[in-house]
Amino acid sequence: MSLRKRQRSASSSRLAAFCSPPSPPPPSYTSSSPDPLTFPNADVFLRLHLDPSSPDDVDAMPDIDCHLSAASSGTFLDLHVSSASLLRSRYFAALLSDRWPTAASGRLSLAVVAPPSCPRPFDAHIQVLRLLHTLDFTGAIRSPGDALDLLPVALLLLFDACVEACIRFLEAVPWSEDEEARVIDLARLLPADEAADLLARVSPPPVAAGPSSAAGVAARSPSEAMLHGLIHSAIHGHPVHAATKAFVAMLLKDYPSRDCVHKVLDEAFQSRLDTVKELMGKYASPDFRVAVDSDEREAIQRLNLQSAVLNVKHLYWLIERMVDLRVADNAVMLWSDQAALATDLQKLLNDADMWRNMTPGLPMLVTRCTLRLSNSVITGETLVPRQVRMMLVKSWLPVLNVCRDIVQPMHFQKSTNCQELEEAFLQIISTLPVPEAQELLQQCLGFST
Repeated sequence: MSLRKRQRSASSSRLAAFCSPPSPPPPSYTSSSPDPLTFPNADVFLRLHLDPSSPDDVDAMPDIDCHLSAASSGTFLDLHVSSASLLRSRYFAALLSDRWPTAASGRLSLAVVAPPSCPRPFDAHIQVLRLLHTLDFTGAIRSPGDALDLLPVALLLLFDACVEACIRFLEAVPWSEDEEARVIDLARLLPADEAADLLARVSPPPVAAGPSSAAGVAARSPSEAMLHGLIHSAIHGHPVHAATKAFVAMLLKDYPSRDCVHKVLDEAFQSRLDTVKELMGKYASPDFRVAVDSDEREAIQRLNLQSAVLNVKHLYWLIERMVDLRVADNAVMLWSDQAALATDLQKLLNDADMWRNMTPGLPMLVTRCTLRLSNSVITGETLVPRQVRMMLVKSWLPVLNVCRDIVQPMHFQKSTNCQELEEAFLQIISTLPVPEAQELLQQCLGFST
């Protein structure tokens, strides 16, 4: 990966103010550059030149094994630098030791891997050389982009103090999506202990779980894991549910990756739906009715049904998010394939004493979920195949009929929801082939609409 250069208007003026003489502008990066940049106490000549093997690809990673060699013909930049300052880099310290013949000549050459098409390929190297002389990390690292530009060069030159300063800055400030991707790329060049704090922000912590749970966590990307945690907190973990849900809804709406949001919402929807199915299945199970005495059974059923109501509320919140973001296609398909759940709900709703005493809001909640998904199909916000549209009506029409029959005239809100769902089902039926529409219309003869 090559360094993605940020054009900073003040960089040239800061460099000119530091180097001597200050008045002339920085020389152009060409083989005919006449006036080298001079740092204080300079006693070594350093030439930066483009490696002839440099790829013309701005997104290529700079090779950490970049080598020193004689300058080739082409783009280069000459500098006068202080050997005492260069010794702060373990790379230059080894190069200036007695083991290398270049130490005696006082002339060094450093090959820079960068695209020939890059207009200022040496900027980051100059900034790191400046930091070798000044150690002014606070003045040089003012944004994540600055740290990300300097860090690869500091790693290349084994300039430990600069590496530490870049890592500390990156760990402490927010990143954009592009900056996060660069951090992840650079983290693989760092020792594990130095990369840990950076990667902790983009990777979920290890989870002690069984094989299936571990596989599920491993399958999530860092972004998906983060969104999953936010949704879980909105549904379960925070005492101020309304404010938390509103905040998470805003984050989901503004999140740049729609595919990531789609996947995480689908997973949350499937989880809540499975929980509702399990709880309703326990209510409808004949084995449960026989195995438990009446008082204990009533207490357990009350807990199960109240938990089912709570999870249907969570389902409705998820449905609203999915419809608003136009990612409800999988939710509609799953909801349309719930004939067994619909049958269990009919059993409960036909037991008037049970649901009225324990879960009086359940019929309205179920109707609202079905209505929200149906309206998204009608308006074209959610596009699903004909078979899915047919099964959506076919599975939930019997539940609507039961809800409509048990609604009291004074329950205006419930009655309104039922009428709106009747209208929605009729409009969906109008989109089906005539034979299927005729079959379903036979079950709609009692509609008030």
